Formats: sequence, C-alpha cells, structure tokens
Amino acid sequence: MRAEARAVFDAAVARAHPAGCLPAHLPPAPDAGRLILLAAGKAAGSMTALAEAHYLDAGFPAERLVGHAVARHGYEAKTRQIPMVAAGHPVPDQGSIDSAARALELAASATAEDLVLVLLSGGGSANWVAPAGALTLAEKQAVNKALLRSGAPIGEMNIVRKRLSRIKGGRLALAAAPAQLLTLAISDVPQDEPTAIASGPTVPDPTTLHQARAIVARYGLDLPAAARALLDDETSETPKSGHDAFARTTFRIIARPSEAIAAAHAAAEAAGYAVLDLGADLEGEAREVAAEHAERALALQRAGQRAAILSGGELTVTLRGSGRGGPNQEYALALAIALGGAPGIVALSGDTDGTDGGGGEASDPAGAIIDATTLARAGARGLDPARSLADNDSTGFFEGLGDLLQTGPTLTNVNDCRIILIEPR
Repeated sequence: MRAEARAVFDAAVARAHPAGCLPAHLPPAPDAGRLILLAAGKAAGSMTALAEAHYLDAGFPAERLVGHAVARHGYEAKTRQIPMVAAGHPVPDQGSIDSAARALELAASATAEDLVLVLLSGGGSANWVAPAGALTLAEKQAVNKALLRSGAPIGEMNIVRKRLSRIKGGRLALAAAPAQLLTLAISDVPQDEPTAIASGPTVPDPTTLHQARAIVARYGLDLPAAARALLDDETSETPKSGHDAFARTTFRIIARPSEAIAAAHAAAEAAGYAVLDLGADLEGEAREVAAEHAERALALQRAGQRAAILSGGELTVTLRGSGRGGPNQEYALALAIALGGAPGIVALSGDTDGTDGGGGEASDPAGAIIDATTLARAGARGLDPARSLADNDSTGFFEGLGDLLQTGPTLTNVNDCRIILIEPR
C-alpha cells in the first residue's frame, strides 16, 4: 500500500510537469522585434528550457531571444540562451531582488513590436521581489516571515505583498506596455485565481489597500515602519481592470491542481480503489483537516470499502512551537494520531513541488507517509507524537522513523496532494 500511495502521488506530479503541458501553449514567435522571455517560480527552470528550445530549434534568431529566469535554489535547469539564476524561497534573498530588477528592466525595454512571454509558477512571489518605497530587503524578509508564521492563507499573504512591491499586482504589465504580453502559468492556488499566482504581476488586481490593512490587523502583524507607510499611502494601490497597460495582455493557465488530482484519481482507481475525491482546493489548519479526514477514513473502513481519499489545495500551520516541518508533514502526523494505529490504512501527504516547509533547501522533504505501524515504531524509538505535534516538529518525528517523503525538486508546482488508502477490516 505504501508503494501504491507513492505511485498515485507520482502520477499527480507527472501530470503537472511542464514537459507535458507547456509546448502546446507556446505562441508563434514575433515577426519582428524580440521575444523577451521572463520566468519566475519553482517551474521556471523547466519552463524556460522547454520554451527556448522550442523557438531556437525552429530557427528563431538567437540574437532576438532575450530574457531572464529565476527559480528557487536547487530548482534551476540547464538553459542554452536565457540566463538562469536561483533565489530564496519562501523567504526572499538578494537573488530575488536582482532578478526582479532585471525582469523590470527587460520589460521596460519592450517595444510594440516585441512579444513578452512570462512563464509563472508557484514560488514566483518570493523569487521576484522589488521592495517599494523605503522598504529594504531585510524588512521585506521580516514581513514574509511574519506572514508565514501568522497562519494566514496564501491569498491573504499576497494581498499584503502586492502593496509592498514594484512588480507584483500587475506592475510588471505596467512596465511592459505597449508590448504584447502573454503569461503562461502553472497554478498553485485555490480556484486557479490568476491574481494569486506569483502575486499576479501581469494581471489587474481586484484587491484593495483596505483589505491589506484589515489582514495586518486581523493577524496582529508587527510590520516595519516602511511597510506601514506603504499601506497607509493611497498611491500604493495596484492597477485595476480597464487600465491601458492590460490592453495587449493575455493570461493562460496551462496546468491546474485539479488536473493533478484527476491524474491521482485515475491512478488510484487503476489500483482497485473506490475514490472519494475531496477536490483540489482544500484550505484550513493542517491538524484540523487531518482529524476530519481520519474520521472519514475510519467510517469507510467500517463500511467495508476498499477506498482512497484524495485531496489537494494548500493547508496552513499556525506556528506555536520551535520545531521543523511543513503543512504536509504536520497533516500526516496529526492524521497518524487521529487514526490511532488503525490497521489497513496508509496515507501520504506531499507537496508536488518536492519540498514542504523546511529551511528553503532543495533537500527539504516533500512530505511524509504513515501506516498502521507509525505510532508503535515511534514509541519504540522514544518519539512522542503528541509532543512533536505541539512543537510543530513533524520533520523531526518522521526523520526519526525514516518516513519522510524525499522526492527532490520536481520542477513543477500545483500545490499539495494527500492520499489515504483504506483496506476494509
């Protein structure tokens, strides 16, 4: 069952890889002018390598292909023409600053004859950072850390981030006008909301300064003075629908979390499981969602069903302890506790990008796997699951058991995939 759970997860990841979804969406090269390729996010390396090969192999002049690509550290890919660099995630670093500056510079150089091709994926918010006003990198890092620790959903985090940036919230499109601009995006957000993917640098932003201020107040965020000044300044508002900058822009999603979950669904059915699909857009506190899913799993088992429970989306963790972990690992730990060692149930929870929380290293685990022996093996090793959960130390717990999900960078990102496989009692 552990092998079957991993196979279902791998099917979801494979469906979202750019190799299978990007080529069909690449536009014709411009008749004149340049093709300016700008890429950011965890899939930026694989997307850039595929796109530049597509155009160069078709005979597009190399001197007319320019651009810049940035991905999370460890997620780079070998490219032929476009410079590829790495930057911090989830906390930005100097690479994030330099990459955003280069993207804005190239966009501002675009003419009406040029085509600006923007390749976006999750992680772009941290990979492209252009602090507005007097905000420094250190202060922007502090804001990101505060948001991550708050337990706020990613959509709310992005509403705040957009007001502190010169590239997010449609501002890259402002820089690129009057050029034609096409964005091809791999979605990692609920409902595939374009304004939330990498904080929507190329689309109109419907959110408001008032919402950003309310989010800061709701979570009691202690922001630097420069950030508070931006949120108090009406000129920090983002461009809205109808702005001239969006007259020649197109946004297209090429891979969605729902498609990855559909691939997982098909793989689970092929393995003989009746599938309960909870959807690709789940949100909520990881430990609370885990408790609910445990109840569902035990009920299906009591009903004598050989079943699989699948879900996607992005859960949150409100940090109360000082341990290591991420939402997938915390979900798995809370699920193991709630299941209480029930036989015949195996679960895997992983981030399709290959890293779940952690310290921003490519070697961070993607998630964890549990089975009926998890709690017993933990006890034999002196591991206390309740204590580990209270300390948000799911990585330490599963590391001690050898049950971390280690995939390495997958070079894509369509959020999480949670799989519970159930054999009847």
